[in-house]
Amino acid sequence: MPGRSLPLAVSMGDPAGIGLDIALTALAGPDRGGLPGFILYGDPQAVAARAALLKLAIPVVEIGDPRHDGAVQPGILAVVPVRCAVAPVPGRPDPANAAAIIQAIEKATADVVAGTVAALVTNPIAKATLAAAGFPHPGHTEFLAELAHRHFPARPWTSVMMLASDELRVVPLTVHVPLARVATLVSAALICQTARITNADLIQRFGIARPRLWVCGLNPHAGESGTLGREEIEIIAPAIATLRAEGLDVQGPFSADTMFHAAARARYDVVIAMYHDQALIPLKTLAFDSGVNVTLGLPFLRTSPDHGTAFDIAGSGKANPASFVAALRCATKMVAASPASPAPSASRA
Repeated sequence: MPGRSLPLAVSMGDPAGIGLDIALTALAGPDRGGLPGFILYGDPQAVAARAALLKLAIPVVEIGDPRHDGAVQPGILAVVPVRCAVAPVPGRPDPANAAAIIQAIEKATADVVAGTVAALVTNPIAKATLAAAGFPHPGHTEFLAELAHRHFPARPWTSVMMLASDELRVVPLTVHVPLARVATLVSAALICQTARITNADLIQRFGIARPRLWVCGLNPHAGESGTLGREEIEIIAPAIATLRAEGLDVQGPFSADTMFHAAARARYDVVIAMYHDQALIPLKTLAFDSGVNVTLGLPFLRTSPDHGTAFDIAGSGKANPASFVAALRCATKMVAASPASPAPSASRA
């Protein structure tokens, strides 16, 4: 793992959204003195234009290499250039800039793998904008698994999305899929794979010696002994039994409506939920401005603010950088807690 003194790599996200806003306002905010150092991968002209629109006197310095001496200085934003095809307009996403959005993620990830930056922090992307340009992935989590395969082709990599805050950690078993498909995707194999990855990364990345995992049921009241659905009996409980036989501290399935009050949260380290909203509604209710998206299961570290592009407020000065700052700090803590990363394959694409 790169040394703690290395900066973080921040991808610009969709430049029509609030990614540029929160990076700039974090540097101008009251916590700027204690902010982890970071370098932005994006369009320097777009960043400078957004700073001017927000009336923030933050110099934007273009650098060619993140190892540039003095790249990270208080009140200055160093940018590794990734040029947009058209000048971004706040609030107006343009598929013409999809290639630059993707390239920023790729370039930042490559530098994390090369050890020139410590970890990756991604700003929000708009799935519809990228899909319109032919991007095949439903989100960052899946795309980062592909990048792991590019850099480390000799090993299989499966990404798992965890949302984390001081109050709660949650992992959705199924992520960006229609609710009507969830029941068809819940399987014992997927539960076991997700739990194993989550358990391993809580140990290696978060320093939790023996993680406590609780598992939600799929149906109301966790199926009510089969009267409201049999997935708990036929799929989820057998998967939990397998995991417990392997030595993991896994309990459930529990009814989701009883798992997120304060007394319950004190008894586990993470919840594995069956679908997106089952996990994200309690997390965002408890920590809307401070939640962090963490990708588990990869050979490099990645965090992200736990919110979207917020096109409606981009460039207005209303975007709250708290989740971005939390993502920076979470990445820094993970770097400190993590063992050495594997070396990239010489045959990587």
